[in-house]
Amino acid sequence: MNYIAYSFSNPDNEALKDMFVELLGSLGFDSFMDDDDGFTAYCKEDDFDEQGVEDLLSMSQFESVRILKKENIPDRDWNEVWESSYEPVVINEICRIRAPFHQPDSRYKFDLLIEPKMSFGTAHHETTALIIKMMLDTDFRNRDVLDMGSGTGVLAILAKKLGSASTVAIDNDEWAYRNALDNIRMNDTNDISVELGDATTLKDRHFDIIIANINRNILLRDMKEYVKCLDNNGVIFFSGFYQADLPMIAKEAESLGLVFSRHLAENEWTAAVFVKRK
Repeated sequence: MNYIAYSFSNPDNEALKDMFVELLGSLGFDSFMDDDDGFTAYCKEDDFDEQGVEDLLSMSQFESVRILKKENIPDRDWNEVWESSYEPVVINEICRIRAPFHQPDSRYKFDLLIEPKMSFGTAHHETTALIIKMMLDTDFRNRDVLDMGSGTGVLAILAKKLGSASTVAIDNDEWAYRNALDNIRMNDTNDISVELGDATTLKDRHFDIIIANINRNILLRDMKEYVKCLDNNGVIFFSGFYQADLPMIAKEAESLGLVFSRHLAENEWTAAVFVKRK
């Protein structure tokens, strides 16, 4: 099967990027890859709708998005192109995130196998990588963990590898839900519970650690729901927003009884950790 590949510049923020990718998915694009200038989307030639792409780019909220490159990829070259463009990500020299076509490497304590498909969360993006760095410095042993907006499930999988007692992964996108199930099976972490839903599905559940790598607007909207199900002395990781947004995130978190612990930043993206005190 031949493919059409479009390289796009990023929309203005992560929420718009999520929306843009979801709409591309409705046009037949089934694989996405972050790169230095934005991201590349792949569509089977038989499913390609060029007018649909033009209509999408004409929408006012996506006026900042530009087509950087368009190319046809013959079927015989597809695997080679995919593999050459997708490198494993190594974090703190102990955690590696790789695709199915990369060989295992025993040098890494955590060698996670992730096939992204349409879901974000491969650690190529700064927000995921920053969360992973902070997770590696946190004690997950025997903790009940929630991965909210779980995408590929990579953070839930790492939490389980770090020794969590129970782990729940929730995403409101059906493709991400199915992708996470596949990745969890590939990593032999089948006791992770994967759910299709959002903050309204949390209800009366309780967790010791919550991970929410989503975007600023959703974090601000749903933070109170996360805090309700975070146990006292529990830890919550936030990411998916710019460093300039940290004061806004911190103000809302502190108004809900959370105490700022630490943060990391890279290329203007930020991840922050807060603690719920008694």
